[in-house]
Amino acid sequence: MNVARSIGIAGLALLVTACMGGPSGRRGPPPGFGDEDEGDGPPRPRVQLFVSPSGQPFRAPPGQPYPSAAWFAAADADHDGRLTRAEFRADADAWFRALDADGDGMIGMPEVTRWEEELVPEIARMAMGGGMGMGGGGRGMGRGGMGGARGRNELNTRAQGAAAFSLINEPHPIRGADSDVDYKVTRAEWRAAADRRFAILDPDGDGVVLAADLKRTPAQFAQEQDAPRSNFRREAVGPGARR
Repeated sequence: MNVARSIGIAGLALLVTACMGGPSGRRGPPPGFGDEDEGDGPPRPRVQLFVSPSGQPFRAPPGQPYPSAAWFAAADADHDGRLTRAEFRADADAWFRALDADGDGMIGMPEVTRWEEELVPEIARMAMGGGMGMGGGGRGMGRGGMGGARGRNELNTRAQGAAAFSLINEPHPIRGADSDVDYKVTRAEWRAAADRRFAILDPDGDGVVLAADLKRTPAQFAQEQDAPRSNFRREAVGPGARR
């Protein structure tokens, strides 16, 4: 085997290795999320993200129903359109077991890191200032402004972290359950957090949350606000249109 051929085979092996990573053979943000808006033409729409009250991510392609509906359908075990406290707890418990990768009955720092870096990488990207293009893929979060720059003395009231994609204003659902701040979440703390979150979604205290009662997330609202502008931009750069 000559030297040139050996170098070529080694380079191919390195390329294949770089493209793989993690259990699924893929690393990084999910499809549809990333710096894809390069070159001419309108920006591409981003995958829609919803983060459940317990921190479980749900995604849906652009144009499909917002994925909060998928979460509700999964949590509503008897599919009667009514999410009870028991069903909400069961959904939270199931996600706790999924996060507790080592099965020691608590969510420790490595498992928190996995949530941040592998399960919801969009949130880390937003925290680093990358913005979250929703709807037409614009930088920032629609007309209401969730990612725009603010003055030094201007109060920042935008939704932070997971709160931008959730029904509850809680930037980090996993750390938010750590009531004694000892950098681990026990089953008891997790259940207490689930009950607290259910109470937020059930303000009248009747023990039931209806699908129709779910509010829009900030990201969902921004996407809806940005949609008309996005459609206009797409039409404006269509065939035969003037730029």
